[in-house]
Amino acid sequence: MHWLALGTGLLVALGIIAIGIGYIASPRTMTRSFGLPLPESGINIAWWLRLKGVRDIVAGLVVLAFMVFGTPRDVGIILLVEAIIPIGDMLVILAAKGSTKSAFGIHGLTALIMVLAAMPLIIGVP
Repeated sequence: MHWLALGTGLLVALGIIAIGIGYIASPRTMTRSFGLPLPESGINIAWWLRLKGVRDIVAGLVVLAFMVFGTPRDVGIILLVEAIIPIGDMLVILAAKGSTKSAFGIHGLTALIMVLAAMPLIIGVP
């Protein structure tokens, strides 16, 4: 079970790093899939969106760092804590009356996958 949970954690980490790179490279394109309307136009909007990219990359690197230098339990704890990010994204989108499809289908599902991967690592299921 550890290999499946760790593999899932690896995919989540690489996925969020890829999303972060997308936000840095093409922030307006990436924002379309987030679930909220695009921000108003302005010369600095893309720079603000790129900040999300930097944070996404770091969130993924934290998981990878714990996979290399930590124990499986450590990886599980990090995945569980970082699951707060997509939960928060989902709640913000729902509160803003954004796309419920994106809120639940992207962010909610991501959080669920992270929690499901974290639990066997935390409780030590072999």
